[in-house]
This record gives sequence, C-alpha cells and structure tokens, in this order.
Amino acid sequence: MLLLVLTAGAAAGCSRPERVTRQSFYFDTICEITVYDMEKMTEKKASEAIEGAFSLCAGYEKLLSRTVEGSDVDRLNRAGGAYTELDPRTVDLLRQAEEVWEISGGAFDVTVGPVTRLWDFHGDGQGTVPDPGIIEEAVRHVGMRHLTIGEDGASLDDPEAAVDLGGIAKGYIADRVAEYLREQGVTGAVINLGGNIECVGSKPAASFGKEREPFRIGIELPYSDRTQILGSLEVTSGTVVTSGVYERFFVADGKEYHHILDPATGYPAQTDVLSVTLVSQEGRSADCDALATACLLLGREQGLTLLEAQDGIEALIVGTDGQLLQTSGMAYTPAK
Repeated sequence: MLLLVLTAGAAAGCSRPERVTRQSFYFDTICEITVYDMEKMTEKKASEAIEGAFSLCAGYEKLLSRTVEGSDVDRLNRAGGAYTELDPRTVDLLRQAEEVWEISGGAFDVTVGPVTRLWDFHGDGQGTVPDPGIIEEAVRHVGMRHLTIGEDGASLDDPEAAVDLGGIAKGYIADRVAEYLREQGVTGAVINLGGNIECVGSKPAASFGKEREPFRIGIELPYSDRTQILGSLEVTSGTVVTSGVYERFFVADGKEYHHILDPATGYPAQTDVLSVTLVSQEGRSADCDALATACLLLGREQGLTLLEAQDGIEALIVGTDGQLLQTSGMAYTPAK
C-alpha cells in the first residue's frame, strides 16, 4: 500500500469503539476498511458495514477482473470480436476509461491487455522479461480503436485485442464502497484498496475543544517500504491515490522492470517520474486512479500540464531525481 493512514489516540471521553478495522484480500492486494463513526455505532454495527463493503469488493472482482473466468472483462476478451452484453456498471467504467484515454492523449489505455498478460509482477522480486518479438506482436493488438462501447455492452474488433481495467477498477470500486458505507449510516471511514484511499466524512476529534477532525493521510517516500513519508494531507470526504513504479517490480540482469506498462511499447514506462499522488473529493477515485497512471506514463512536465487542467484534482509528483512538483492548489505538510 502506497499511502499510510496516520492515526491519533481515542477520542476523549468516548465510550464506544474508537475505530473498527478489518482487512481482506482482493484485486491482488491487501484491502483495509476502518470505520471511525456511524449512526449508533457499535463494534457489531461497524463490523457488519465493513463485511458488507468487502462483499461488494468480491462482487466487483468477479465482474471486472481480467483473470477471473466468466467476468465481464473475461467474456469480452474471449468473444472473438462479437458484441458482448455487459453489466451496466462495466459499461459505465469502460466509458470513464475512454474519457481518460481522450484527455491523456492515449497515454492511459485499457486495451493494453495483450501486453499485461505477458508480464508477471506478482513474485518476490523475481520475474522474466518476455521475448521482444512476442511483445512487439502484442503491441499490434493494443489500441482503443479496437474497442466499441455500446448502450448495454461492448466489442473488440480484433480477436487478439484485450481489455485490462487494472489501472482504473480499484478507484471505481473505492467510489462504490464509499457510497455503500454512507448508505449504512457511516459518517467517518477510511477505505484503503492497496493505495487507493477514499475517506468518508471525517472522524471524532481526539482531543477536547473540537467535535470533528479530518483524516491525516501520509504520502510514502518511494522505495522506503512504508517506513518513511514525504508528508501528509488532511482529508475530509476525499480521495487520495498514488501510482508508483516501486509498488510492484522485479530486477533482471541488473535492470528494474516495474508494472506500469507503456501501451505504445509494451515495456515498463521509461519516464522521469517515480510516483504521482492525486487528491480530489469523495467519488472521484476512479478519475484519480487512471490519471495517476497517465501522468506516470507522460512524464512530469506533460503530466503536470494534464493535471493542472483537471478541475478539482491536485497532485504531487516525485521525479526520478528526487525533485517534487505539485499543482498550484496542492496543500500538504512536508515531513520533518
């Protein structure tokens, strides 16, 4: 997880649980949900709300994962070019992905599936670089030109083309989980889906004199293995998403290969960006998820220009030289 939730002590005089936290494993990552406040909060009520949220995660994984047999994405990819009826939520997400593809000039492209299935970044730093000829062939089948999105489904006009929603799905799911928790009466929670953080409301204050206070989210220093932070953000009803080349990678023949793949080359992106952290209001985690990936692919200058043009989104970019760039409205507290 690339983002750290910084917590304080229990609220003064509080007789109910300070927080209720549960973890589970979805989307190939550890997911954690913490409820700090809800209507008539008890540990049982908070736990039930979290379990319901995790059930929602399980359902979305079965719907949107490229690797789950029978998912919407799996059926679309296996359809051999035929039009495939899809769940309305899948169609909605494909349309969101198409919008980010357009504004990023093609940097973010969910048709990168033929390339992503060639690489394996799930081992303990171990991996094999695919044959260059196989990568070159796979890239020929990448491109949003192959994807047509209809009212109730989609099609890929190239049987070898494939969709992979890994660069946007966790953000989309975080948005849906936040909606669900609010429906359950939750007024303060943090959803952490492996680096996609969404904060529902705020939390009870930890000291006298204040009723509520924002959540503090720490931004991890790249390659610190979650031991150091660059700084922290105060977040109320907002989302914080980080995309970094150090999240999953392996080293082969002395060279590092990370999981952010360039759809134009089929290889890990070679830019001057180590990580991108985006901040926006609650409900925009999907946008931030996809735009963070796009920025990492574009490089810091083009990425910063793209992000400055987005209403309601602020960013902190860490360059490969250690330099920090930020959008004009980004407000964070540097670590001491």
